[in-house]
Amino acid sequence: MKLKLLSILSLVLFNQAFAQSNKFYATTDSKNAEELKNNFPDDVEIIANNDNSSAVYLTKKAAEFLHHNVITHGPGYVYKSSQEEAISAINKSKRGNKILAFTIDQDAVVTPAIAKVNADNIKTHIQTLENYGTRHHTTAKAKTAVQDLRTKWQNWITASGRTDVSVRIINHVGTTMPSLILTINGAVSPNEYVIVGGHMDSITNDVNNAPGADDDASGIATISEMIRVLLDINYRPSKTVEFMAYAAEEIGLVGSSEIAQDYAINNKNVVSFVQFDMTNYKGSSKDVYLTTDPYNSNDLNLFLIELMERYNKTGAHAFTYGNTICNYGCSDHFSWADNGYDAAFPFEASFSQYNPNIHTTGDKLSNMGNSAAHAAKFAKLGLEFIIETAKGSVLAVSDTVNSSLNVFIKNKFLNYQLGKEHIESVVIVDTSGRQLLETKNILSIGKIDLNPLNAGFYLAVFKTKSGKVMTKKFILE
Repeated sequence: MKLKLLSILSLVLFNQAFAQSNKFYATTDSKNAEELKNNFPDDVEIIANNDNSSAVYLTKKAAEFLHHNVITHGPGYVYKSSQEEAISAINKSKRGNKILAFTIDQDAVVTPAIAKVNADNIKTHIQTLENYGTRHHTTAKAKTAVQDLRTKWQNWITASGRTDVSVRIINHVGTTMPSLILTINGAVSPNEYVIVGGHMDSITNDVNNAPGADDDASGIATISEMIRVLLDINYRPSKTVEFMAYAAEEIGLVGSSEIAQDYAINNKNVVSFVQFDMTNYKGSSKDVYLTTDPYNSNDLNLFLIELMERYNKTGAHAFTYGNTICNYGCSDHFSWADNGYDAAFPFEASFSQYNPNIHTTGDKLSNMGNSAAHAAKFAKLGLEFIIETAKGSVLAVSDTVNSSLNVFIKNKFLNYQLGKEHIESVVIVDTSGRQLLETKNILSIGKIDLNPLNAGFYLAVFKTKSGKVMTKKFILE
């Protein structure tokens, strides 16, 4: 009898230990945490709350439910290695919005660069990644895919003859899958970083059949084409530019979270970060959708709008933009925002019309029309972003190449003066890309009533009758 009792006790202890090993710490939105707790009372423990975030201890079953049911994209939680790390994460002081001192004056570099973007190259990259069959972070194929991408990028570097460009593997604590970083050293300000990223892993209910063509082979393929173009034009940035292919995004932003935290701990000056996660499914009427979640940088979104107004409004490289919301921890940009950096996430469609095949065995290039024309638009936007932000000295205000435009805000009026140019229209745009006010056929000097607008960040887009586009950002108190 004593032996039997000991056996039963051992079995109970084993089951308890197994249940514990199946749990992990994470942070998530407080509303999501409460919903999970209601659905899985034995699988979720809410450890702490702060503002709108919660530190939780949950099972993989509960995490999978969150991933697939509570939100529309991404894991919806951020993996943490300990209870202390989870509590610390939700208690971090949040970065306040600020005006980023970016300018737009690199037409001579941007215009030929975006003309070199080749959609067929992106298509080939997507198909190559899909052909692994799976890039689930637990599989050998995921590691192989990262190593093969490293070889591809290294071959391009070697062929270019550049000694200021390098690529390295990053190993992680939270996953056996590595991440990959390509660095172009800054010639003037090497300690300032401009970063773009995407994730290498894929996920479905079957770890051995997760093609992940759109999520996120399309983003990695977009980034790869950007690298190819920059090497082809022998681009030498003033600031350091980095391209990152992250591990294990699908299980809680593991790779990007560790890297961003490391950069923050080491006080690296990351000027701004842009994420490319799903770029090739055109599910909505517009082309590029800026995500406007509270942790995103309002001013970085405005700068992306400035770029699109300048380079993509008309002509051969024209495309349109809108706005959408993706919720807590929806992709790797959250990791950077969570560590105090300005981050943005331009997405392929509205989140109500995103690719229905992601996280399934149907996430294949063939279900995106066997074309990468949509992703090519994101490659162009990415090149514009890098070339205009990684240049030399940073000025005090955001402006275009034409410095004759002067504006100031007084008593909720936008006062402007534009040299001798004749103005066709002025449009006021908010951080989500919505055009709120438009005034046409006005004088080259005057003022615009902003009283209908709430306090916030805005962009004034001036279009002259000669076809020039000039922009000014401003804050309305």
